[in-house]
Parts: sequence; structure tokens; C-alpha cells
Amino acid sequence: MTRAPLPASFFGMVLGFSGLGQAWRVAVPLWGMPGWIGESLLLLAALVWLALLISYLTQALRNPMVVRCEFQHPVQGSTPALLAIATLLIALAALPYSRPLAYILTLGGIFWHLAFSLWHTGILWQGGRNALDTAPTLYLPTVAGNFTSAAALGGLGHADWGWLFLGAGVFSWLALESLVIQRLWHATAVPLQQRPLLGIQFAPPVVCAMAWLILAPGSTDHWLLMLWGYGLFQLLLGIRLGSWLGAQPFSPSYWAYTFGVAAATVTGLKLALAGIGAAQILAIPVFAGANLFIGFLAVRTVHLLFTRRLLPHST
Repeated sequence: MTRAPLPASFFGMVLGFSGLGQAWRVAVPLWGMPGWIGESLLLLAALVWLALLISYLTQALRNPMVVRCEFQHPVQGSTPALLAIATLLIALAALPYSRPLAYILTLGGIFWHLAFSLWHTGILWQGGRNALDTAPTLYLPTVAGNFTSAAALGGLGHADWGWLFLGAGVFSWLALESLVIQRLWHATAVPLQQRPLLGIQFAPPVVCAMAWLILAPGSTDHWLLMLWGYGLFQLLLGIRLGSWLGAQPFSPSYWAYTFGVAAATVTGLKLALAGIGAAQILAIPVFAGANLFIGFLAVRTVHLLFTRRLLPHST
């Protein structure tokens, strides 16, 4: 018996921890929260990112066919984009401590983002794809990758370059959203094992708003409120469908929800800090809910790790 391969989707844990850590960073000037909590979460995100990156690259060198099969999978084939997304978020975490390190991580993340997303999108444009394989994972290369590239560049002070990536992400999102919704409405029901991936569906509007606020700090543009409102509506929809979405036994794939949850929290806190009345009210339950949800996932994931079920054995 051998241990199952490490999937790229595990990098979703980095998105959850780093997003929550960024939320706690904003909570310091907003509510006077202790600064060490956010920094500890970001350190944890960095350690998880480093461990996963080393493990994934080692796997790619020792067993390249496993990684190749993941790249070519019709649904999971989008998830290697998470390597770039996670790296760019770690760049934002590292920025207050080391600007050179943040630059290196940003350049590396953007390089992988562009290389992978152009390759992956080029495959899609050649056709031959089954419509039933249209899942929210398609957002990862061209939407989430571009949004996080924009955020990292904005954090480094290169907003002009960041807006280019934000534009690429917005129009990619608008092009893909109707395809994903059409798949959900008109095709057969989403298979049980794919339902946790629907958590990615909730992320684009709030990740876009979060990146926008890094490019234009303190902005109170109505478009930001509209994006945040759409994201919150989708999160409420996720709560309404909770039993259906959570029908599969717990696995790390449920971390797909955390990017949207964390980004909605960061956006709400930043809007509250900018003086938006609605955000000052809604940011409190959203922040509390994000901590409870991501904390719950962390506890369940640690339990899987210590019971040796995080990566089950395969024959």
C-alpha cells in the first residue's frame, strides 16, 4: 500500500489561514484587536504553504505522472493554479517584514500564474470538453490568479500593473460565471465528491473587492459595495444549501469555501474602517462567522492528520 498523491487543492488551506490572518490585521486598527493573533495566523499560513510546496515539488520530481494526470484532469486540472495564488498571498503576509522577499514571492507567483493559466486556457480554447465538467475550479487560473496578482502588486505599490491584472480577472470572471451557473441549472446534479468545490463559486466578487481595496486603499466606491453585497448574498445561499453542499464526509476539499469567506471578511473590515455604515454593522457577524468556520475546518483537518486519514493509503 502507498499513500495517495498530494493534490494541489490542499493549497486551499493556505488561502483560508492567510485570508483570516489579513482580516485580523485589519481588526487591529478597527477594533483594537491584539496584533499577534493575525501575525500568528499568517505565520501558520506560511508554514503550511512551505510544507505543501516542498511536498508537491518533491512529488513532481519523483512521480511526474501523478502531477501530469492532475494537470490533465477535466475538473481538478485547474487546481495547480493554487500554487501561484497561495504564493501571492504569502507575499502579502511577508510584506511588512521583508520587502525584497515579498518581491521575490510576487514575481515567482505571477510567473507561475501566467505560465499555468495561459497553458490551461489554451487547452480549453481547443474544444472537446464535456459540459458536465464545467465546475467553479475553472475560476482559479484566470480569475483568482489575476485577482491575487493584482493584490500583490498593489501591496508593493505598483497599482498601475495591478489594475491590468484586475481587469483580466474581472472579464474572465464575467465570461465564466454564466457557464458555471448554466451547468448548475440545466445539467445533471453535481456529483457528491464535487460539491465542496462549489465553495469557489462564492469567491470571485469578494476577492475582486479585496484586491481593489489594496490597489486603492480607503476607497468607498459604490462598485465595491456592490461586489461585497453579491458575495454576501452568495455566502447566504451557501448557508441555505448547507446540508446539500456538506453531504460528503469531511475532507480537505472543504477548504475551497475559505477563500470567499476570508475575502468577504477582509473586504467588510476595510469598508468598515473607511467609515461605511453598513459595513460597520455587518463586519462583526461576518468576522465572527469566518473565525468559527475556518477554526472548525482547521480542527477537523488536524484530526484527519493525526488519525492518518489526511492522505489515505491507496493500493
